[in-house]
Amino acid sequence: MTRVLITGASGLIGGALTARLLERGDEVVALARSDTAAAALHARGAEVVRGDVLDEDALAAGASGCALVHHVAGVNAFCPPDPAVLFRVNVAGAENVVRAAARAGIGRVVLTSSAAALGEAPGTTGREDSPHRGSFLSIYERSKHEGERAAFATARRASVELVAVCPSSVQGPGRAGGTGRILIAYLNGRLPAFVDTRLSLVDLRDCVEGHVLAAQRGRAGERYVLNGVTLTSLEALAIVAELTGIGGRPRILPPVVAMSAAALVEAGSRLAGRPPPVCREMVRTMLHGHRYDGSRSERELGLSYTPVRETLARTIAWAVGQGLVTRPLPAWPPEGIAHVGGG
Repeated sequence: MTRVLITGASGLIGGALTARLLERGDEVVALARSDTAAAALHARGAEVVRGDVLDEDALAAGASGCALVHHVAGVNAFCPPDPAVLFRVNVAGAENVVRAAARAGIGRVVLTSSAAALGEAPGTTGREDSPHRGSFLSIYERSKHEGERAAFATARRASVELVAVCPSSVQGPGRAGGTGRILIAYLNGRLPAFVDTRLSLVDLRDCVEGHVLAAQRGRAGERYVLNGVTLTSLEALAIVAELTGIGGRPRILPPVVAMSAAALVEAGSRLAGRPPPVCREMVRTMLHGHRYDGSRSERELGLSYTPVRETLARTIAWAVGQGLVTRPLPAWPPEGIAHVGGG
């Protein structure tokens, strides 16, 4: 049994990782910012320490007696109203976690970075050693890139072993935002238009297992991309259509039209004083597309990836079960999928 501190234990990845570690008998200390999060984590069997990643003292107190830290907490948002929040949490927060681990005498930290931190050039495949393109598609991408660099630099100074895992788009039960929101909109017949792009996906269970294996086998100072599949947007929608029996597909917008539409939506939302459902950096990221190579995690960590059809089926099953799909799906559930849906 290992005593482990997890930041971000209330989120999608952190919550699934918490469940995985508790299931195998580890003692989990979970950082919680709110009473609601603390109560939920306590009910799951975790020991709770109150605070956030900007409070190094709270982190050090929570890390006391632990053998490992999984730093999963972060802010993932496009076109945020206050970009400084992303840099405080994703950059300064990562530095705080490493320093707190060193203060507590912990020798190893696993950082949940992002495949977006690779910054691969257009048309290339993102790998752990990809040269950065020198520009950023979004504030989020920049914050994750700078956060990873800052965490590694802090770890070197503090003599802490840091291993970074870089997941692509994580899919599975619980994913209702980001690309999950796009999937749910398509299932509900509310995705009239989209762009021709490439998507890289990793199953939530594989992402969690990648974290566990990185803690055990990852080499200090290295990053590991977690990516199970790359496919075009139309290929992904075709799999969803085959699973559910829904017909039709969204209109594919030319890039200039997509960017212009995003600018209009962004401006309208700003005038109305609400967050934009679509914005330019979101569309810019989609138009760039992503092709990631997750094979190093297979070779060095021993990770196996779930077939994409099963991943999408589990995600759809969860969305249906949560009442997020509001129209009938003619072929749902397909044969052999009815039991799928767990986290």
